[in-house]
Amino acid sequence: QAQLVESGGGSVQDGGSLRLSCVATGRIRGVNTMGWYRQAPGKQRELVASFTRDNNINYADSVKDRFTISRNRARDTVYLQMNSLKPEDTAVYYCRTIFAGIEYWGRGTQVTVSS
Repeated sequence: QAQLVESGGGSVQDGGSLRLSCVATGRIRGVNTMGWYRQAPGKQRELVASFTRDNNINYADSVKDRFTISRNRARDTVYLQMNSLKPEDTAVYYCRTIFAGIEYWGRGTQVTVSS
């Protein structure tokens, strides 16, 4: 079954760090356009960080210099290293990719940052 599976969420205090992982399984191959999005309660889902088709990286302004996206092509896995976390980073974090013209989303992993 083709799916994206996230892991690594949790609860940390203000200033803490977490590392999220997303692995593509089943027929999904390649992580060229895989990225991370998040949705906080009462807010729309927003881009956090993503690879582009031309191998660039997009970051939301709010996470630049704090979050780093990386990937392991051989393992079809993308990571999100989150440092200096703030309470406003609290959200469900989702992995997303497009493969063979189909958009895939993971089920999400909760990140909670307390002050």
